[in-house]
Amino acid sequence: MNPESFPSILPASDLTRFRLAPNPGPMSLDGTNSYLLGSPGAGSSVVVDPGPLDEQHLQELAGAGRVELILITHRHADHTAAAARFHELTGAPVRAADAGHCHGGIPLADGETILAAGVEIRVIATPGHTSDSLCFHLPADGRHGSVLTGDTILGRGTTVLDFPDGKLGDYLATLDRLEGIGPATVLPGHGAVLPALDAVVRAYRNHRHERLAQIRAALADLGPSAGVGEITDAVYADIEPAVRAAAENSVAAQLEFLRS
Repeated sequence: MNPESFPSILPASDLTRFRLAPNPGPMSLDGTNSYLLGSPGAGSSVVVDPGPLDEQHLQELAGAGRVELILITHRHADHTAAAARFHELTGAPVRAADAGHCHGGIPLADGETILAAGVEIRVIATPGHTSDSLCFHLPADGRHGSVLTGDTILGRGTTVLDFPDGKLGDYLATLDRLEGIGPATVLPGHGAVLPALDAVVRAYRNHRHERLAQIRAALADLGPSAGVGEITDAVYADIEPAVRAAAENSVAAQLEFLRS
């Protein structure tokens, strides 16, 4: 990789660089972070989440050096829409948890270790945001390693659970698993790089439990059979219309968790 030739490709950590895709929005924040992984002198890279189908974005990623492998964190289109085209451009296999998002490659497995572009990449199943969500742990990336978190942990704000595919029970278990990695650098699918994964996870968990307490209070006020819309009105009183559907999804996931 020669990032100096491509000023839009910026360093993220010792072993990673990224390009911000041109798809900002209420759910994608500033856009999708497409990462290039590779050790110095490796002569190739691994691309994580090629992102939306934007030809300039893909050409710049492809032009930064030979792409050996393409990895997908989860099924959402802002991470996967360009996967087939990027496979055509580079010839690199695309691997994801879901076989439907693989192109020329086999599905990824929880606990699998990949050695590519001079980097050790550990695959971690992290369901909750979606059922097929994965994180990629790079244990040699800096003092404490790094974790590419997709939408499981964001650079700002909190993660939406895509219920019914994403479930709160799964997500809380995922947070426990990620906390055990320790103070690794967080390389999120959207937003800025963050230090100390374990501290971020604790903040996320606290937020989830605060929301659950708010929903319990709303149920006590409105009655145990209150619907998603009523609870959303009570808990997210100042929600922007653009993210109303996402808030309702999270409420539905929390109601399912409490009622089960």
